Amino acid sequence: MKVIELINNSKKTAFSFEILPPLKGNSIQKVYNVIDKLLEFDPKYVNITSHHSENIYKTLPDHTIQRVNVRKRPGSVAIASAIQNKYKIPAIPHIICKGFTKDETEYALIDLNFLGVYNLLLLRGDIKTLEPTTDPNLYHNYATELQEQVNNFNRGIAVDGSAFEANETPFSYGMACYPEKHEEAPNMDSDIFYAKEKVRNGADYLVTQMFFDNQKYFDFVERLRSEGITIPIIPGVKPIVFQNQLTVLPRIFRSDIPEPLAGELRKCKNDDEAKAVGVEWGIQQCKELIAYGVPSIHFYSMMATESVRQIAKEIY
Repeated sequence: MKVIELINNSKKTAFSFEILPPLKGNSIQKVYNVIDKLLEFDPKYVNITSHHSENIYKTLPDHTIQRVNVRKRPGSVAIASAIQNKYKIPAIPHIICKGFTKDETEYALIDLNFLGVYNLLLLRGDIKTLEPTTDPNLYHNYATELQEQVNNFNRGIAVDGSAFEANETPFSYGMACYPEKHEEAPNMDSDIFYAKEKVRNGADYLVTQMFFDNQKYFDFVERLRSEGITIPIIPGVKPIVFQNQLTVLPRIFRSDIPEPLAGELRKCKNDDEAKAVGVEWGIQQCKELIAYGVPSIHFYSMMATESVRQIAKEIY
């Protein structure tokens, strides 16, 4: 079933969360342990993040420096299939364009279709750890270009332009949006323009970057509605679990920390106290979102599974 159908058919605010593939050498049991802790809240779907390989520099015995390409985590395709088969819950692999060629994306779509995984989240991906490519034509620059490739695949058009027998079940997908503006967007009007493009070209829903000030989400949704966007805008919620996230999250994700939350975090003497503050803020934030009428809440659970569990126990 499509994610949009699961959201629309839910009798209450739908619950979903995102997981991080385990580091190289770890088994999938690490993923199962996270899911098992959150199963009681009836997750409608589970997202799996995707990560490109990275170049690192290694010192050899003769003291020369060698650049080595390292992949630290398994791909989301295999994990999505394993989750879906074990739990009978739709698994949503992240498909990103940065760090993956157009051909590699097509291979992933072929595999996903074969495995019966038909829901995707299309993203640009992080570019901070990537070095400039020697052939930019091999890669998509933006999520909207990736979206075009998926749409073509659904129509039976390969990346090289050749025709093939299209999927019996076409891929459906969500995409990202930014209540506080994407870090590279020149202004909010530009962000709104690209959100409209994503919807016009087939996105079933949009999920937000994490935010901590609900009013920014409310204002953003109202702006999208005034622009004619009617699909669900799923709020993404991230519980704070470490003291240093007071400064790290605004720097990395450009998410403002409201002063009432910032003030409480400044009082914390350790991470345990910060985690408790994060849980309480998350509970109140989610209660307000539910009262507003959001169709679903999506939790970013990396390093925060227990906090997500505590919040979910209060609101579901």
